[in-house]
Amino acid sequence: MFEDEYAALYEKQLREARGQRREMLERDLSGTKKMLEIIHPIIGTLEGIILEHEMVGLSGVKIYGDAFISSLRTVIEEENYITHAESITRKRFTFERARMRSVGALGFTYYPYGRDELEQQPDVCRRDLQDLISLKMTSKASDFAALPVLEREVLRFAAAANPHSFNLTELSEWLHIKNEASGRFAKSLEKKELLTKVGGGERRCHEFTISENGLAVLLGKSNHHAWKI
Repeated sequence: MFEDEYAALYEKQLREARGQRREMLERDLSGTKKMLEIIHPIIGTLEGIILEHEMVGLSGVKIYGDAFISSLRTVIEEENYITHAESITRKRFTFERARMRSVGALGFTYYPYGRDELEQQPDVCRRDLQDLISLKMTSKASDFAALPVLEREVLRFAAAANPHSFNLTELSEWLHIKNEASGRFAKSLEKKELLTKVGGGERRCHEFTISENGLAVLLGKSNHHAWKI
């Protein structure tokens, strides 16, 4: 699914790009693609993602970000240690600092990932982005903010586990509560259509996974109280 979605996104944006941005898109974007694949379970879709996002820096020079998440107003970047640290020139180092300041001055969040952590700690990368999303939502009146605190934590856990399902034992360990209590929170979210049951029957459920509605609520994309109570 991700491969098809990314291919469609890339082809569309390459077709529409002009000038220097098109040149940027024609470069090797395998690192950017890998980064988006890692965080895809958290953002749920590539809709609203802009590859090689073009901006005008404080000096008036055009600058580019690997990918821009429109809904979060966040520039995310994949950085290779060798090309971004070990072998970088002083001039390039200074330019990169100025570019980061420009991104901030434009009102965007600059959110870089190292290639090593993307390859070795993908769960941490997803969790960190999830935390950023939560922080950006704290000032908004949203479905997510309307949920009880522990239900919010269950939804965060479900998003981090996505696309895999989770059982109540795993959830209980995360919340530091008993299975019976975690089961009540999970079933409450399932009734609100924010979690989906996986396996089991009417009385007993084996596992849960986050639903599309759940991802929408987590990302602040749903209407207030859009779920069923």
